[in-house]
Amino acid sequence: MASLEENSVLVSVQNLHKHYGDLAALRGISFEILQGEVFGLLGPNGAGKTTTIEIIEGLRQPDSGSVTVCGLDPAQASMALKERIGAQLQSTVLPDKMRVDEALRLFAGFYKHSASVHMLLERFGLAEKRHTFFENLSGGQKQRLALALALVNDPELVLLDEPTVGLDAQLRRDIYALIEHFRAEGRTVLLTTHYIEEAERLCDRVAIMDRGQLAALGTPRDLIARSGHGTRLEVRLAKPVGLDRLKLIEGVIDCREADGAYFLHAQPAALTIAALVRFLESDDNALVDLHIAQPSLEDVFVEMTGRRMED
Repeated sequence: MASLEENSVLVSVQNLHKHYGDLAALRGISFEILQGEVFGLLGPNGAGKTTTIEIIEGLRQPDSGSVTVCGLDPAQASMALKERIGAQLQSTVLPDKMRVDEALRLFAGFYKHSASVHMLLERFGLAEKRHTFFENLSGGQKQRLALALALVNDPELVLLDEPTVGLDAQLRRDIYALIEHFRAEGRTVLLTTHYIEEAERLCDRVAIMDRGQLAALGTPRDLIARSGHGTRLEVRLAKPVGLDRLKLIEGVIDCREADGAYFLHAQPAALTIAALVRFLESDDNALVDLHIAQPSLEDVFVEMTGRRMED
């Protein structure tokens, strides 16, 4: 695998615009991806993630703006670029009667340099399925084959478009382990996802997309720290209390009630907990249960866009 200087910019996206008729798929997005990081495009369906990744691959042309990948313009140097990137699209369709090892050898033949087919079969748990027809593979096996095909040219940059959609929890964990291994090898990964926990677990940095624009950009930790939601406290009390009174407790940003519990967003949490205990003592009330949770990227998304990821 070719290597670049540590922390060098591998992908640069500047002010991209893309329309499909009257639909504005991308409205001026800009970001950079550094060599060796796992970078996530996070957003709901229709946010513009797939359009972005297809422009980076050179499969689509932007209406305006610029992209460089590995120092190349995807629109002008597509043949040179394909030698240096690997891509797994949302769906991989191969002939039903093509065997697993046949697919890998076919794709390997497209490149000047390729990885060992035997190594790929072993690495992706497909050695025992090497002579199996594509139509007879399970969904998880097809997904692992798609990832193996993305690495057949030993790429510097791996583009993964919703790699775990439709997979069960165990298969998702298998894919997570593979992506974490890519990072350990020093590969750069661009991952699109609409799964919050996926972005938080895998990505070094995340660009949150909504309606063709970037709502936020940074590490998951930094984005969460910048969230105005604060720490979430789930409390159960001996006696009910009006929300208007809880909102007056020091440090409480917001609160709501559901299923007999009160959910308080607090900042800083320690100050609010101490103030809550004092309030309950003065009100002849008691704290029955308390759970503390940090904000998530879901909270950041709601704050930045005004809607939930699944909306």
